[in-house]
Amino acid sequence: MSEHPKQIHLPGGKCKVPKSLLPLALFFLFSVIQVGAQSIAVTGTIQNAADSTALPGAIVLLQQSDVTSPAAASTDVDGKFRFERIAPGEYIVKVTYFGFKSLTKSVRVDQRSVDLGTLLLQEEPTAIREILIIGHMALGEQLGDTTQFNAGAFKVNPSASAEDLVQKMPGITIQDGKIQAQGEDVQEILVDGKRFFEGDVDAALRNLPAEVIQNIQIFDKQSDQAEFSGFNDGKRARTINIVTKPERRRGQFGQASAGYGTDSRYMLGASVNFFSGHRRLTVTGIRNNINVSDYSIGETPGGGMRGRRGGSNGIITSNRIGLNFSDEWRGRIEISGNYVLDYKQFEQGQRKERNYFLSATSADSGRVYSENSNSLNADTRQRFTMRLKYAMNDRNEILFKPNFSIRTGNSDTYFFGRTSNGNGPINQTENNAYGNEAGLEGESDLHFRHRFTKKGRTFSTSLKNNFSTGEGESYRVAENIFHNQENPFETLDQYRNNDSRGYAWEANASFTEPIGRNARMQLEYQISNKVDDADRRTFYLAEQTGHYTLLDTTLSNSFKSDYLTQQIKFGYQYNAKRFRLEGKAELQKAKLENNQEFPQAYGMERVFYSVLPSAELEYTFSASRNLRLEYQTNTTAPSFSQLQDVIDQSNPLHIRSGNPDLKQSYQNRISLRYRGFNPQTNKVFYVGLRGSITQNNITNSTVIADRAIALSDEVELKEGSQFTRPVNLDEDYWDLRTFFNYGQPVHFIKSKVSFSGSVGFSKRPGIINERTNISKATNFRLGVSLSSNISEEVDFNLSTNSNYNMVENTLLPQKNNNYFNQSTNLKYTWAFLNGFVYRTELNHQFNAGLSAGYDNSYLLWNMSLSKKVFADKSGEISLSVNDLLEQNNSITRNVTELYIEDVQSSILQRFLMLTFTYSIKNFAGGTK
Repeated sequence: MSEHPKQIHLPGGKCKVPKSLLPLALFFLFSVIQVGAQSIAVTGTIQNAADSTALPGAIVLLQQSDVTSPAAASTDVDGKFRFERIAPGEYIVKVTYFGFKSLTKSVRVDQRSVDLGTLLLQEEPTAIREILIIGHMALGEQLGDTTQFNAGAFKVNPSASAEDLVQKMPGITIQDGKIQAQGEDVQEILVDGKRFFEGDVDAALRNLPAEVIQNIQIFDKQSDQAEFSGFNDGKRARTINIVTKPERRRGQFGQASAGYGTDSRYMLGASVNFFSGHRRLTVTGIRNNINVSDYSIGETPGGGMRGRRGGSNGIITSNRIGLNFSDEWRGRIEISGNYVLDYKQFEQGQRKERNYFLSATSADSGRVYSENSNSLNADTRQRFTMRLKYAMNDRNEILFKPNFSIRTGNSDTYFFGRTSNGNGPINQTENNAYGNEAGLEGESDLHFRHRFTKKGRTFSTSLKNNFSTGEGESYRVAENIFHNQENPFETLDQYRNNDSRGYAWEANASFTEPIGRNARMQLEYQISNKVDDADRRTFYLAEQTGHYTLLDTTLSNSFKSDYLTQQIKFGYQYNAKRFRLEGKAELQKAKLENNQEFPQAYGMERVFYSVLPSAELEYTFSASRNLRLEYQTNTTAPSFSQLQDVIDQSNPLHIRSGNPDLKQSYQNRISLRYRGFNPQTNKVFYVGLRGSITQNNITNSTVIADRAIALSDEVELKEGSQFTRPVNLDEDYWDLRTFFNYGQPVHFIKSKVSFSGSVGFSKRPGIINERTNISKATNFRLGVSLSSNISEEVDFNLSTNSNYNMVENTLLPQKNNNYFNQSTNLKYTWAFLNGFVYRTELNHQFNAGLSAGYDNSYLLWNMSLSKKVFADKSGEISLSVNDLLEQNNSITRNVTELYIEDVQSSILQRFLMLTFTYSIKNFAGGTK
């Protein structure tokens, strides 16, 4: 894979520099800076020959005559490109851009940088475009390691968003509610090469109208460190770069909506973009009680509501406002930031049923737990992120990334739970709780990077830290009944106070050195420390005073965890004409220290030594076909909540506790992926395999009492109740999955068809009553989707996904179970009679094989009828209905190492809404 000299960095780690490390950081920083030093670079500007406008997103290839794999760059919003660290020699520059003739130019590089000036591209002759239209317009092409699609070749309705547009492109699908490109989740959205919404993929795609887009580019973006050093560290993010039309880069555009409906349903929202060259500001906000978490351009409430909206269960009231900003100063400073203020009120009713895997020899092997609950939660969050990059010169740069968040919330919960077997009820609880909490988190991440005169030799250092504080209190009253007990009734009236603090820092230094012409090595040292401190106190009500003054030492704990790691890494990378090979070896020393101060002093210290190898092999058959094999290892420390040894009686029938004796787990991961795209036929195919094996796995050990068991002097596990705590198991945890996707245009109906499928297998070990149970789950998925490319007046997406699941367990084979679910969706838009728009969305869910009463299949039908108003059709009045048939439902199945669980949740059902929407379009040059 060729590297991208045009460097576009991803947001990552976060933190402030510990004072104790500041002198060391300054020493590293200033000892390597060479003021005014320059490396050899090749630069230029790409413009339209007809009107001298810049062409951002043009692909520029720089190739030596004896090298088959060229370096690639993408022009920025001003049409500028730059190649850095170029060795002297003869080169060929090739420029390509949709709708323009390719340009090829020879250039000689000596000992100084070369500025090619302005390169003008000529538009393709009209006759050529007519031939393409009469035949089949090329949807895309492969340029180096970038797949580029022509937005004009895909037909969407005039009010569509970027999200609607990209779903029509080959290889781009929605899986499990996430946008995927060529089999991997999209993690970053760029607009003309600049970050947009700082990693929030959904917000970025929903706040940009499709009509401003010229091209869509898909590529794997390397990490900031890899882009700077040229040494591929294996960290990459699937990225979509949206190239806007030249006449749409300066101006204001967006959309605002207001609606009111039956059952007092309402929605008020807007999203407006202010673009002016490098400077971009987006303001977005929404206020509603129809389960919409963010505003989306091109969406009508009730008709065409996206099924992948997060948190669709329950009734959600949201108030959200967000600001996104980016700019570039003097060509050396890039700044971007994002601020969000979000308030949510979440009301939900739920019922669940769990069938436990117990030994077939046990008299209690038919155990079932059922629960009905209602909850009302409110949550307010503020989040700010920023990224500041300063290019001191061509060889030195500083990157600073701070962020912080503030959270407050309160909750009111009721649930009734009952455990039973074939002989009748065993126990039950009626539980009321309410509480509040608040927290603050802050992170910062400071990097300094330096290139030496010798190409490929670099030095980088980074300092990070983060901190968090949290506090909360809760009250709980539980009325419990334990059948077959001499005294079956029990009442718990508790008050709990939680305080927590956390702090972490990390220092890193890395050096890369070229070895010959095609190889490089890397040496890296990293040290990090994570400290967590928590104090939890539980009090019972004193009937004499009416106050919570009776401290329960068993349910109280003051605990501190200190995790220190040191790592030395050595890496080697070899790049040939068609393949790239990389290997790494990491020696890690980790020290985990646990200290309990209350209720009694306790301490434990453990040291772990690990060797963590990794390797990557990539073979390129052609510019559009490649094969990649990756192997990685890593360790995972137990979380603080898993370590804290305090009993949690939130559900008296299901008592939990942490375990301070936990050790870190060790994971092996492997992935294999083949990707192919034919730019002549626009057929795309990818297939892959992902797998992981976790050793020393942290899982649950559960004791289900057949008689009363004393957990402490004050707490007794009653007959029929269960006690769960995390433990390390020698039995490995397996997770394997293979997947494929094939897509191609169907010209006779002007549509795109895609086929996708996967086979997954997982093996989850757990302990029940001191016996190991292995839960094995096998999943088969097959999906088909058809997306129209007919016209702006007729637009549809039709898809169906089927899942067949087989669940086996070793303790109770009688509980083995197969179940099936299928989801079929149709989204259709029809514009007719000069301004009328009909939208409809149908979602049919079929379930089979679930627990009794949970095999509910349903049809969700949303629709709307709209009329465009005003001379320029910028306004739209819409009457919509959500859940026309009033069948909306929410049922899920969860499989663990302990049980199979079916859950049904309350959900928003039928309402009508009248909505007015106004589109804002004011571009430079008078375009309205």
